[in-house]
Amino acid sequence: MRLHACIPLLILLSACASSTPSLEERVSRTPRVTNLQRASTLPWSDGGRCVVQEASEPWAVVVERCFGALDHDRIRFHDPTGRCTVASAEAAVLGLGVCVLAAPEIVAGAVIITGVVVVAVAIHEALEAHELRQLYPEEAGAVHGTKAVPREAVAKRKPQLEPDPVGKDWQPPRPPEPLDRTRHSRCEPIPVKHRGGDDAHNRCADRIPPNRYPGHDVLVNGKHFDALQVGVRVLWEIKTDQFDTYSDFLQAQVVRDQVAELLEERDIAAACGYAFVVGVSSEAHKAALEEIADELDIVVTGCER
Repeated sequence: MRLHACIPLLILLSACASSTPSLEERVSRTPRVTNLQRASTLPWSDGGRCVVQEASEPWAVVVERCFGALDHDRIRFHDPTGRCTVASAEAAVLGLGVCVLAAPEIVAGAVIITGVVVVAVAIHEALEAHELRQLYPEEAGAVHGTKAVPREAVAKRKPQLEPDPVGKDWQPPRPPEPLDRTRHSRCEPIPVKHRGGDDAHNRCADRIPPNRYPGHDVLVNGKHFDALQVGVRVLWEIKTDQFDTYSDFLQAQVVRDQVAELLEERDIAAACGYAFVVGVSSEAHKAALEEIADELDIVVTGCER
C-alpha cells in the first residue's frame, strides 16, 4: 500500500529560517543542543534515549551509534546526489541511511517519513531542561544544589584592571591598539556557565589552559569560547571527541565540520585582539585537523571522556 502522506524533511535545521520564534531560537546553540534539535525531527523507537546519551558527540557519531534506534518502519532514505552511493566502500558498509543522515548538507527528499513526527520523550525533556537552565539560571542552580550567578550580575560585573594581591579575578592586558566604545563592549570577556552538561569536557576546559573563570565559558562578541587563559589574551576551544575510535568515514566527516567551526571562532577571537588555541585529546585528531587547516594553533591535551 502506497502512503501518499509521506513528508520530505530537510534534516539540516541550521539552514532553516522561521518568522515565528521556536524552541531552537530560544535556547542557546551548543553542539549538544543542535544534535538534540536535529534528532527531534526523526521518529525513534526508544523514546530518544540513545540520542540523549550520545548528544555531546559530533552529529555523525550520534547517527552511527543511534541509527538502530530509529523507527525504521516509518523512515526511508534516498541519495539523489549519489554522494553516499559511490563515495566510498566504507560508506556502503555503514549503510545508505547512516551516510545520508551524517552528511553536513542533505537535499530535500533525501529523508522521507510517514506520518507526523512527535518529539521523542527523552529528547523533549532534555531540550526543556536546557531551556530552563538558560532562562532561569537561579532556579536551575537551586535544583542542583549550587548557587548560580544571575546573568545580569555577571554582565554588570566591573572589570578589575590590576591583579589582586589575594588572587581574585583580574583583567588580562588590553590590546595596544585603541578600541572604540562599541567594539570594546563587544570584545569584553563575559563569564557564563559552562554549557551542554558534558562534565569531562568542562573539567578539561578548566584545567588545561588553565581557565581564568573555572566553571565558566567566556562570551566574546556573541560567541561562546570554552576558556580564557589565565594572564594572557588567549581564547580556547576544547575538543574531547573519542576521535581515535571513529571509523575513517566518521573521522573525515567530523574534521570537515569542526574545521569550519574553528576557523569562524579564530576569526572572531582575532577581531577582538585575542589569540586562539584548539585543544584536542589525541595526536591523531590534531593531525587530521592540521591536514585541512594547518593555520590553526592546535595542542594535544590528553583529556579523556
